[in-house]
Amino acid sequence: MFKKVLPLSSILFLRFLGLFLVLPVLSVYALDLEGATPFLVGVIVGGYALTQALFQVPFGTMSDKIGRKPTILFGLLIFLVGSLICAYSTDIYMLMLGRFLQGAGAIGAVVTAMIADLVEEESRGKAMAIMGGFIAISFAMAMALGPVAASSMGISSIFLITAGLAVLAIILLFTKVPTPPKIKHIYHANAKTSDILKDNNLLNMIIINALQKGLMTMAFVLIPIILTKAEYGFNWEKSELWMAYVPAMIAGLLAMGPAAVFGEKRNIPKQIFLISIVLFLTSFLIMGFTTSSTIFVIGVVAFFIAFNMMEPLVQSMISKFAKVHQKGAALGISNSAAYFFTFLGGTFAGLYLDFSSRETLSVTVSAIITIWLFWTLFKLQNPLKHAHLFIPQASVNFDKLNALESDNIAEWYVNETEDLVVIKYVKDSIEEDELKAKVSH
Repeated sequence: MFKKVLPLSSILFLRFLGLFLVLPVLSVYALDLEGATPFLVGVIVGGYALTQALFQVPFGTMSDKIGRKPTILFGLLIFLVGSLICAYSTDIYMLMLGRFLQGAGAIGAVVTAMIADLVEEESRGKAMAIMGGFIAISFAMAMALGPVAASSMGISSIFLITAGLAVLAIILLFTKVPTPPKIKHIYHANAKTSDILKDNNLLNMIIINALQKGLMTMAFVLIPIILTKAEYGFNWEKSELWMAYVPAMIAGLLAMGPAAVFGEKRNIPKQIFLISIVLFLTSFLIMGFTTSSTIFVIGVVAFFIAFNMMEPLVQSMISKFAKVHQKGAALGISNSAAYFFTFLGGTFAGLYLDFSSRETLSVTVSAIITIWLFWTLFKLQNPLKHAHLFIPQASVNFDKLNALESDNIAEWYVNETEDLVVIKYVKDSIEEDELKAKVSH
């Protein structure tokens, strides 16, 4: 399973590393461009996410028609062009165009679908967790490398590095990624968006994913501007930003592994998410009100720990909560919502700084996070522990199977390629041999 997931996760790692490298410093560097305002800078920080949200579904549809690999190639080429435009931007609007193009290569859902094509249902949760872990690692690495690279080479050089990472991802795509088999899952119900949004757990995961990403871009508008602009009292040099990001990156990486292990193995993702939300609340209160550089860095560290604790679990939990006929739609809705909120977070933070103070912004964001905390506390449940029974299709009595559906059986579907019926059931509620006897001829 790992060999199938590693190349695709590496492609996402390279792409997100390119996007994340500029985040720690983009807002403060963009302010120096011709025509820049805090609002336009906020749009630029989150701009790639708006086009990501708009193009997730079209790219997913394209991948169904022309194949996963050609679609991923097309998306990476658009990302490459956008990175080059950003690198040679001379004003704020040219940079904005490049950022929008970077996001227009929306391959996230396509890569997720390809992993689902390659990995068996039984291992798909682990595969999604691996993918989320790679994204979290790219985020953490970028936070340490971005400020150093920007101060020594300039922001344009970072965008050129990003373009190079896109080329490397294309090479990986055609040398290491296997071609997925044609697998068709058959289920006795159609996926409906309304069903996904009515499922409390799926709705909560969509909310968690969206708000986490929105807070990310909000933080990356605020952190460099607050630390480097004299009116906020810290007056750091741009080259000193690494002193905030490096300890935060290390702490985030150290927190990510245990959070993923405890969340998955002990089946306590809800508790991990609640701890992360409390840390988000703490971080924005600190960054909004402290006048001490040391305390501000502690706030940045709290933010990074919260983000990295959440990231590996989000995709995995959506995969676990969604039924097989809902997975693609649920992941698509979740990704679109996350990217839309990524855009809103940066835009909101930039607009707020145009007419208000960081203290007022902190209070507003903290109120939203508090509502999110209580919503998650009362609405989200930890997933049930399921197992899968694989039976040859010819051995199954479908009348008995249809009549048997209950709380103990989450779903069943037919894998036509392997001629198997797959039954997902609650592990502690019914024995495998008992279930097999009930559905066989």
